[in-house]
Parts: sequence; structure tokens; C-alpha cells
Amino acid sequence: MNDITITLQQVGRRFNREWIFRGIDYTFKTGQSYAVLGPNGSGKSTLLQVLNASLTPSAGALAYTLNGQLLAVEDVYQHLSLAAPYLELIEEFSLTEMIDFHVRFKAPLAGFNRDAVIGLLNMSSSRNKLIRYFSSGMKQRLKLALAFCTDAPMLMLDEPTSNLDTQGVDWYLGLIEQFSANRLVIICSNQQHEYNFCAHRLRITDYKG
Repeated sequence: MNDITITLQQVGRRFNREWIFRGIDYTFKTGQSYAVLGPNGSGKSTLLQVLNASLTPSAGALAYTLNGQLLAVEDVYQHLSLAAPYLELIEEFSLTEMIDFHVRFKAPLAGFNRDAVIGLLNMSSSRNKLIRYFSSGMKQRLKLALAFCTDAPMLMLDEPTSNLDTQGVDWYLGLIEQFSANRLVIICSNQQHEYNFCAHRLRITDYKG
């Protein structure tokens, strides 16, 4: 797995005239786990989108390095795996079609072909079922499985256990244990069970304008 670092210098983001956050000085490194904490609507998802280069900061500087070399912002997505409530699955696809489509764009970890992902999901009986007929919990499991099984050094998860029952939460924690080592892991959350394992905590409310 590649070594990646994200460095923020006085980073801020605003919408219209309102600052969502500002003045963030922080460094995220491979092999570490980080929790971005704050109440609903506080800007956690906005910060995650800045970190994954889908939003540009309104102030400050953001830099990425890959194995010690500067990484261009437009190439960040190639080294990123993401699961979030605002990322939609393709409802017209079956489970197998969704996995096949995903791996065309994001290479899976070694040994993780379609059948391995279905096995991890424990959804063999649903392999030909259309995503539109999945429960919200099944959809969330699929998002998480695709993110964890992608061969990428950065793993970013926004509200990872939304729509999961107690058994699903345990399954998620098992994925963390199995697949998070040697990655840069960032969890946006306000539920302690989602981020209890994280060694570092960034509270978005500490950076309100």
C-alpha cells in the first residue's frame, strides 16, 4: 500500500458569507485513523469533501504527498476509497453488475473478486437481485464492502453505520479490524461506536469562524 499524507494549512470553507469552518492546521498520515466529530450540520461532510478534493477550500492551502512526492489534486481520486450517504448506488444494476461496474474504475484488493465481495456481504442469495429492491441496510453494507475492498491507501467513511442494525454494526467493526491497517482512515461521525478505534480526533466545532 502506498504512503500518503494530507496537509492542511489554515484551511477554511464557506458558503456565501458563512464560514463552515476556518483556520484548520492538521496533517493526516497513512497508518493512522482519524475521527472528524461534530453534531449534524456542523460541517463534517463538507470537510471530508475538501479532504477528498471534491470541494476546494475557500481559504488556506491543502497539499497531498504520495510516497514523498507531491500528488496533483486532480489525481487524488485514484488513491481514494469512499462510502457516504450522499453517494448513490445504481438502482437498475443487480448486485453482481454493481460490483463488476465498481471494479472497472477502482481496482480491488488482491484476492477480492466479485464472489469474494458477495461472500463478505453474505448475500449469495441476492447476487442477481436489483439494487432497487435492497433494504437500506443492505445498500449500506454494499457501499461499505466496496469501499473497504478497494485497493486504495485512503479510506474515507461518512456516517458508516447509518441504516445498520446491531449485527451490521458488528460487521462494520470487523471490516475495520480486517481492512484498515496501513491505510489513512478518516471517519466522519457523531456516534462513538463508529470511531472508537480512531487514535486521533478532530472536532469541527473547534474551527468555527
